[in-house]
Amino acid sequence: MIQKPFSQACENNKAPILQVISSVFSTPATVWEIGSGTGQHACYFAKHLPHLEWQPTDRSAYIPGISLWREDAHIPNLKPPLTLDVIDAVWPCTTIDGLFTANTLHIMRWEEVRVLFDRLAVHLNAKAFVCIYGPFNYNGAYTSDSNARFDQWLKNQNSLSGIRDFEDIVLLAASAGLELINDVAMPANNRLLVLQNT
Repeated sequence: MIQKPFSQACENNKAPILQVISSVFSTPATVWEIGSGTGQHACYFAKHLPHLEWQPTDRSAYIPGISLWREDAHIPNLKPPLTLDVIDAVWPCTTIDGLFTANTLHIMRWEEVRVLFDRLAVHLNAKAFVCIYGPFNYNGAYTSDSNARFDQWLKNQNSLSGIRDFEDIVLLAASAGLELINDVAMPANNRLLVLQNT
């Protein structure tokens, strides 16, 4: 029997994230979530943003857990999760109205981050918003001791993981036609980057 997954970090950050994305995704649209993880964010955001269709996605190993959260939530605008790895040659969509991802870029290899933005350049609709939550370095430096420790922990798990440099992400986004609209300070030394397709 599959146990319903749980992330304390999701519980801690869901309300501050909602405060920001509720003003970004303010009009009816389908928002794709990359790396939905446990499914907690998907349930919370779909419940509080009923004007949106929320599309959770993740690698196949996470789909059963997301489905358990969705089945318990009974939220009509929360769509069944789709299997998606950013490096998949074909994504299960034609166009994307909006995109949200949390705590993924530091888990991915840098090449996977590059592919993510390559895919966004193909699939994002004009003027679509992208919200990226997580820790970032600025000018090559950690913003806190806890982020430095976290980065070391990530690299111990996988030497190709690690906290990304804000400047590198903005350059990569620009190459995909995305403009930085806002960089919002969040609790626990995280940020929420708001980008828009040009």
